Amino acid sequence: MKLERLMKEKGVDAILITSLLNVRYFTDFTGTTGTALAVKDKRFFITDFRYVSQGKNEVEKNGFELICENISTLKKVGELLKEFEVKKIAIENQSVTLDQFKLFQSNFPEVEFVYLDDTFIKEREIKSEEEIEIIRESVKIAEVALEKTLPKIKIGIKEREIAAELEYQMRKLGASKASFDIIVASNERSALPHGVASEKLVEEGFLTIDYGCFYKGYASDITRTFYIGDNPTQKHLEIYEIVKEANERAIKVVKAGITVHELDAIARDFIKERGYGEYFGHGLGHGFGLQIHEYPGISFKAENKVLKEGMIITIEPGIYLPDFGGVRIEDDILVTKNSCEILTTLDKKFKKIK
Repeated sequence: MKLERLMKEKGVDAILITSLLNVRYFTDFTGTTGTALAVKDKRFFITDFRYVSQGKNEVEKNGFELICENISTLKKVGELLKEFEVKKIAIENQSVTLDQFKLFQSNFPEVEFVYLDDTFIKEREIKSEEEIEIIRESVKIAEVALEKTLPKIKIGIKEREIAAELEYQMRKLGASKASFDIIVASNERSALPHGVASEKLVEEGFLTIDYGCFYKGYASDITRTFYIGDNPTQKHLEIYEIVKEANERAIKVVKAGITVHELDAIARDFIKERGYGEYFGHGLGHGFGLQIHEYPGISFKAENKVLKEGMIITIEPGIYLPDFGGVRIEDDILVTKNSCEILTTLDKKFKKIK
């Protein structure tokens, strides 16, 4: 039904789906080679012999006819366009390469191309009940993995050892992989918003861990900051509590109908009032799902977009003080009609690890 509606909205006879993320979204195919084509009221999935059995199991239940022939995908698409007398076709211009587009043009000279632009990623903003349940499990796996990893963290361990242990635990619990390069940033490196785990030895100070996993194709994204050692300064305690309160204030106002500007401002203005505005330079959060960063972007730079019921977003304010350290606290949030559901459950109280 979604593809029929999109074809009508775009005024086309067909939609060609070439990026594997969107192929998965519409067909449930999890392999590495496949193209989907919606033509009028028909659906086709084209792959090679390696994925015939897998393809049948995954795509046919979604109404796609599997095609595996000893010809190129491009030629098969051409045959189908001719068979169904397609005049206009929509393509994923944001993922099709220039060379691919030139091939399309030369092979289908009579067909008019319409660009999908960000149509599909906008379509993926609102999660179905099935997607929400998978993301809940992805979050749960990530949280249990961190709880299993924390007892192994101590002064002198390498940041990369922590990241490796965390990914190992997530995979043991059913994740396919980490949802991005795990950030483990200790002491002064915690002031780096994207301080991917390094060879640095953990020493006394802040330790920020930003991580997540893919489970059944869907991401989770969590950040917690800890204090390693026994002697936090007043500044450590102060900026931690400011970030924690900014996080909680923003979560309290999440609901369908609030704009991303309003939401970002709740946390940002509080951090500014406390004297640290210049040290919070990134957006408050983002949507996620099949990708770790999806619409909507929650930022002072973003368009004045309204949150809708069924979106899943992060809330992740931070303060980053060069040569001292930084704090970020990130939760995963499901937007509901009048409020929200906090998917993450990990404690946010200031925690020392010795």
